[in-house]
Amino acid sequence: MRRAAIVCPIRTPVGKFLGALAPVTAGELGATILRALVERTGIDPAQVDDVIFAQGYGNGEAPCIARWSLLAAGFPIEVPGYQLDRRCGSGLQAVIDAAMMVQTGAADVVIAGGVESMSNAEYYTTDMRGGARAGSVTLHDRLARGRVMSQPIERFGIISGMIETADNLARDYQISREECDEYAAASHQRAAAAWAAGKFDDEVVTVAVPQKRGDPILFKQDEGVRADATAESLGKLKPLEKDGVVTAGNASQQNDAAAACLVRGRLRALAHGHRPRSGGEAAVRPHGPDLGRHRPGRTQRGFRASSPGGAQRLGMARRWRLARPAQRQRLRHFARSPDRGHRRADPRQPAARVEAPRRQARPGDDVHRRRPGPGGGIRSRLSTKLTASSRTQGAQRPQMRDLGAARALPAP
Repeated sequence: MRRAAIVCPIRTPVGKFLGALAPVTAGELGATILRALVERTGIDPAQVDDVIFAQGYGNGEAPCIARWSLLAAGFPIEVPGYQLDRRCGSGLQAVIDAAMMVQTGAADVVIAGGVESMSNAEYYTTDMRGGARAGSVTLHDRLARGRVMSQPIERFGIISGMIETADNLARDYQISREECDEYAAASHQRAAAAWAAGKFDDEVVTVAVPQKRGDPILFKQDEGVRADATAESLGKLKPLEKDGVVTAGNASQQNDAAAACLVRGRLRALAHGHRPRSGGEAAVRPHGPDLGRHRPGRTQRGFRASSPGGAQRLGMARRWRLARPAQRQRLRHFARSPDRGHRRADPRQPAARVEAPRRQARPGDDVHRRRPGPGGGIRSRLSTKLTASSRTQGAQRPQMRDLGAARALPAP
């Protein structure tokens, strides 16, 4: 199976809800990030085998947003695309799908990413398809309704969404309100320092935001980062739920943004000087800690908090400390290793696994036999039989290059 490489991950700046990116639809954000990816990688759009975009709040304004965005970006009409939704893990799932396509040979070059414009999520009704003779019509907010209906109510009841999830997590891992505020304040300060130091310059794509009058405004930096945030100032905010720890200051904001990367064969990526990256995912209960629990044998590379609020990230850190030593060692290695083929031996083991020495070649061995793989065993057996036959008949051993030549030989 081929190795897949994640190449040139880029993103737009993150716009807050009804903020600078509100005039830009989700489809246009997707087209913007696709154009930037083509420009930065130099890939010919006609060589792209598929485009996979994740979106949690899709609608009829841009159905199958991957296909819609690639057409808006000027890709050839022959390039396909599809949209997926795994809620908070959707973007990561798009990358996983792309990697599996490349690994299995179903595709050579795939673009994976995600796009969301929460500012443009619409209100809708389910009352009007058959008509309403009288009375009121209910309009649902797709953002709020999507959280309430994210699971069967008859099985799990009504769950408000990630706010309730974070509060459950805080209770499970004894995380206090003060810890959440301190972590949130540090996050704001670190983000501001990273922007000031130019840490995001290589990954962020400027977005031209159209205006009703005049030239477009260039949006270049994340909104919502507060360099002056402190634990004391955040502590003055009221919790969103009774006896909860989540506030408007320590929770993740609603955003507008897009991100994408190129996924292709590892050897081709290395030939172009690209650095591979990777990731993984696991499922959790609807109302519980959304931590992407590690399960041995899965292709995971560390924990993942779907919503980057203070309680979720603190819970992730607590779960990391509670993990078994062997599990922590695997997670540390997965987090820093760019490829699973370069695993190091577990230092707790008495000795690393040593590869068995290879047997020296002997007369009659097929020196042209390929390394283990499809057809390797067949070639070995064919070579042995043909060598024995040639010795019996006193004939020279035929040179075997492939299975087609073996099939063409007459029966002895």
